[in-house]
Amino acid sequence: MNKQPIGIFDSGVGGTSIWRAIHALMPKENTVYLADSANAPYGPKGKEAILALSIKNTEYLLNHNCKLIVVACNTATTNAIDYLRQHYDVPIIGIEPAIKPAALKTQTKVIGVLATRGTLSSELFCNATQLYSNGIKIIEQEGEGIVQLIESGRINSTKMTAVLRGYLEPMLEANIDYLVLGCTHYPYLMTQLKKILPKHVKIIDSGEAVAKQTKAVLEKHALLNTAEANPILQFYSNSNPLVMSSLLEDKFKVDYLKF
Repeated sequence: MNKQPIGIFDSGVGGTSIWRAIHALMPKENTVYLADSANAPYGPKGKEAILALSIKNTEYLLNHNCKLIVVACNTATTNAIDYLRQHYDVPIIGIEPAIKPAALKTQTKVIGVLATRGTLSSELFCNATQLYSNGIKIIEQEGEGIVQLIESGRINSTKMTAVLRGYLEPMLEANIDYLVLGCTHYPYLMTQLKKILPKHVKIIDSGEAVAKQTKAVLEKHALLNTAEANPILQFYSNSNPLVMSSLLEDKFKVDYLKF
């Protein structure tokens, strides 16, 4: 059982930022990463469509004998995590914007959240903002178009820079000192973001926290892989695999898979 892989899925390549954190913390673990890039982004889709895609992805990973599923997509987590946990026996880890640490650490009492429509409109996100917004102003911004640019390999394009400036400048005018990244695609924009944001504005994403939670759950269920053999790391995409390969720096093979 311990040698069975961790399954990870996202609406596209963005969840590889979560995979990186998991692999860095638990380098012995076998993993299967599934990118549903053909259906990206999930944000504009309705809850029923997001749930159907999440079920499809989960069942694909379970057919690969995964011992735990990481929903490396904020939108899928906020819209489908409860259903998945109720209907499948393996542990399922979700991801949500790291509003709590930003709200606890802010000095200006203003934080920004850049996320997809599906995340910002979800009940889970609404509950989190209500819980941590006492005395804190939270500026929400839908990152329309960002995922599409990343999925088409245009992370460092002038178009991306223009889009990001348009979203971030109102936040800076409101005096944010923390920016919460509410989509797993967005950590790949770190270079772009640091060019736009002043040095005092700190950027928070959920990768490290998700990796730690994944390890804790594996330990709780005695599922950690203690084998000394090199891990088997599998990556699948139902769109252009070269986009994911470029993010992984061509170190790992990405297979095209129609699913």
